[in-house]
Amino acid sequence: MEDDAVETPVRIQPAWELCGASDSFERLWTPHRMVYLQGEDKPDDEGAGPHCPFCRVPGLDDDAGLIVARGTTSFVVMNLYPYNTGHVMVCPYRHVPLYTDLTDAETLEIAEFTKTAMRVLIEISGCHGFNLGMNQGAVAGAGIAAHLHQHVVPRWGGDANFLPIIGRTRALPDLLAETRARLAAAWPPAVS
Repeated sequence: MEDDAVETPVRIQPAWELCGASDSFERLWTPHRMVYLQGEDKPDDEGAGPHCPFCRVPGLDDDAGLIVARGTTSFVVMNLYPYNTGHVMVCPYRHVPLYTDLTDAETLEIAEFTKTAMRVLIEISGCHGFNLGMNQGAVAGAGIAAHLHQHVVPRWGGDANFLPIIGRTRALPDLLAETRARLAAAWPPAVS
């Protein structure tokens, strides 16, 4: 009598039934974001070392570390929690918290890598503009305040649709590894 069981149909409950008071909004659930929101992989202290992702990543190969380019004093890496496809960060190898802590050589290379990232992103993605920024300190919004990093976020007309505004969700059409490979392939060779 194994086959005599009647299969119960699966019922998918509409999101509006789960939200308490009906507000006519659909919900897009993104539980994978909780890792970021709960601070997983953020340093426990502000010191340099393997607990700091920006200190740890240069020790990995480029694919595993999502590194796009390496220089003498700094490197370019994909953001694990991107605001848009192609969101990279330019970081000094040296573990310093503030822009004023950089040497002249670090400042110059970070500026050059930022300009190159913009050129390469325009070339491979046809973006229309950029947000550039360094959040200096936790009170200014730096997720990892102890290790300076310059955000380079490509922007397109209309890329801020309802998803991030209402759903607090980003629609990213490309995987990080694929974007990293395209950026790295288009990155100009280092000048000696």
